[in-house]
Order: sequence, then structure tokens, then C-alpha cells
Amino acid sequence: MLGCPSEPAQAPAPTAGEAGSAVSESSEPDSATDLGEPTDAETVNEASPAATDDGSTPQEPTPEGTPEPEPAPAETPEPATSSATGNQELLPTSVVLGDESLYEGIPGEGPLTVEQVKEWLATPGVHESLSITLPLGLSLGEKQIVGIEENPLTRAKIELGRQLYFDKRLSSDGTISCASCHDPAMGYGAQTQFGVGVEGQTGNRNSPVSFNRILSGPQFWDGRAESLEAQAVGPIANPIEMANTHDVAVETVKGLEAYRVQFDAVFGADSVNIDNIGKAIATFERAIVTGPSPYDYYAAVKPFLDQFPTEDDLGELKEDEPDLYAEYEEAKALADEHPMSESAIRGRELFFGEKAGCTACHVGANFTDEKYHNLGVGMDAEEPDLGRFAVTGDEKDKGAFKTPTVRNIELTSPYMHDGSQKTLEEVVEWYARGGHPNEWLSEKIKKLDLTDQDKQDLVAFMKSLTGPFPMVETGRLPE
Repeated sequence: MLGCPSEPAQAPAPTAGEAGSAVSESSEPDSATDLGEPTDAETVNEASPAATDDGSTPQEPTPEGTPEPEPAPAETPEPATSSATGNQELLPTSVVLGDESLYEGIPGEGPLTVEQVKEWLATPGVHESLSITLPLGLSLGEKQIVGIEENPLTRAKIELGRQLYFDKRLSSDGTISCASCHDPAMGYGAQTQFGVGVEGQTGNRNSPVSFNRILSGPQFWDGRAESLEAQAVGPIANPIEMANTHDVAVETVKGLEAYRVQFDAVFGADSVNIDNIGKAIATFERAIVTGPSPYDYYAAVKPFLDQFPTEDDLGELKEDEPDLYAEYEEAKALADEHPMSESAIRGRELFFGEKAGCTACHVGANFTDEKYHNLGVGMDAEEPDLGRFAVTGDEKDKGAFKTPTVRNIELTSPYMHDGSQKTLEEVVEWYARGGHPNEWLSEKIKKLDLTDQDKQDLVAFMKSLTGPFPMVETGRLPE
């Protein structure tokens, strides 16, 4: 389980879009393209791990056995086929997030034409609300899903959001898109200390990642945006990021017929506005999730090995419960195909144990408590960034920033809200030293008695949390 030394058995899933837990979809999507620095006009775009609907810490999976039963997927009505599509097969409305059919774009090559868009929008199933399942590992966090009730996921809305996410025309000079700071090729972040906006401007915060946002509520490092939808529209008007205005961005989108056709189909007639632009981008981002990692496969088979440690025990299981044994064989095959190293396994014990104490903050399916903590990062500056304090005005929030996910952290350097740590090794050293002393340092931050081997093992474990991203079409935008 996430948050204690043992994990529950998980239903194996071999690819980025594999089974975890069924969830009937709906809620408000979130979006992100940010440099991370708050400004008067609207702060720099930073997606941050989200809080649960009630603001509480995400619930942990049960420590023994298997995950809680999954709710049955919501039934969706069968759409009538149109004359344009004839007897065309209905696209599936029950999907595992990570299924690459969600991100492959409208078929064809080159810029999208109006005719191609209209033909695709007539495809049966593209406007149906999706019943979703999270991939292995993330499936343990289904209770933390945020934002799909008010803003349901549909294939058409995901595709519209995809186009807007990669479209640089939303910026004032046509050089910056959401993907400029949240690039799929860079782990949906930017491998620079700070995000870079129009004319090379930079903020003062590292670009947070824009994946696993389906488990995310309040956004930015300081949580100032209540939802991904609210966060999505900020960077467009931020003078450092896209340096545009909402009105001009809306007129730009309205000026492209292929966009107008899609907005009319997804949101209704004459629906190109800044709120719907935010909803579409957020829907795309909410659909981007990490696939199963070596750790997830290990966690899925470990309960079997703990309960049936010998060949004789497994033989009895095979004879007495053949179906359960078949589950074990499948989980074992996947764990063997995606193995954790011995160093990573030792690091796991440290991560979940008291010696390193990482789960004081990094808990749950997405390895974050969604709360704000002062680690002392940047607090030795002459004018330190006070983080959450700027939002709440609460003295205890000075220098506090949101706990980021540890999933796929190997791909998202540099680290910390200010990008000050270049490697995971530096991050571990920072925690081992007990952060930087200051008046508001979190009580959870203490010096750690770690050997050099312990530190290497912790890094190996964090790297074992790396899972695949779905392949995403990054071009194919309206002409």
C-alpha cells in the first residue's frame, strides 16, 4: 500500500492504460501551462497536486488484501448513428485512462481541415461521457478523483483540449503554448529551473507537472487556483507566460472555423469563451496519467508472495483456488517483466519506514498528501518566496509549498518549487540535512541518519516509480 511498508494486491495491468478501478466520469477538468511565479496580472501557470473534494488528505488503500471493490461503470446511452457515419462502429465509452485512442488526434496528416473535423465529430461515441478506469497503481486513488462531475470527460472534449494545449496561437506572439512549459517529451514539465515565457521571460518557480491532474484539486505550488479550470486560463493573460489577453485569445480561437465547429459540438452554439477554453484544456490534462511502474507491479505480486512464501504453498493455492493462482501468475509475470532492483526494494523499506519517513508527506496513490509544507527551500534568500502565505495570509503558511507527486520524478528535474535541486541525489541530501532552519520550518522536517547506501537506495526507489506516458499527437491543429 502507499503509505506503509506493505501494499495491497493490485489487479495487474501491462500498459499505460490498464485496469485499476472503474469510475463514472464527470467533473471539472484542470489545465496547466505555467512558469510558477505569481504576478499582479495573474500568476504564472503551475499545476500542483490536488486536494480531495473535502480538502482532506487522500485516503490510503487498505493495508492488507486487495483494493476496495470498484464501482460499476455508469451506463451511457447508445447514440443514434447519423447519415454521415452510417453503420460506423460506436467508439468504446468505457476506457482505461492511458488508452492511446484518447490522444491520437483526428486521423489524417497536416493541419486539420474543417471537413476532417466535421467528419470526425459525427463518429458515434465521441460525445458520450466516458466511464473511466485508472491504471494500476493510480487505481488505488479513485476516491481522490476530482473535477469530472461538473465537466465530464468525452473523446471530443479531450481532443479539443489537446489541440488547445499545443496551440501557440493562444499566446501574444505565437511562440508559447501550454506544452512549452509542460512538454510530454520532458515528463510534462520543463527541464529548466524556471519556465520560459514570451520573449524569454522567466518566473521564479519551477514548472510543475501536468499529469495525474485527475487526482488534483487546488492548483499551483501555493494552491491559489481552486481547480484546473481556474488555473488553465491564467497563463494566457500572464505577462510573463503568454502575455495575451483573454479577449484576444478568444477572438483568435473564434477566427478558426475548425475550432468554432468543435466548440459548438462540445459546448453548444456560440460557446467560444475563456471558460470553455479552460474546460477543454483541463479535460485533456485530466486524461493524462502515468502508467504502471515497476513498483506498482511489485506491489501487485508482493501480497501473494507474503501469504504463499514457498513452492508448496503456491502448489496448494493452485490446487485449492485456481482462479486466484491465475491472478498470481499474471501478476508475477508482469513483475518479472518490469523488475525492481534490489536497491529499489531496500529503498522502498526506507521510504515507507520511520528511518526516512517520506510518507509523512508523500502518501496515497499519487504519492502526495496535497498539503503545504515549509522545507526551508529558498528561505535563506534576502526576500524569500513565502508561498502559501500569499494566498491565505496565515502566518503558519509562510514558506509553505504543495507536496508534489513522486511518480515519474526521474523525468522531471530540476526539483523543488524553485528548481534549486538538480538531481534526486541533491534532494535526498537536502532532506537528510533537515532542510534549512527558519521560523516556519515544518515539524515533519528533521535531520535523517542515512548512510550513503541508504541515500542511493532511496533514489533507486523513486526511480522505480517511473511509468509510461500514453503517446500523444502533438501536431494536427486547425488550419
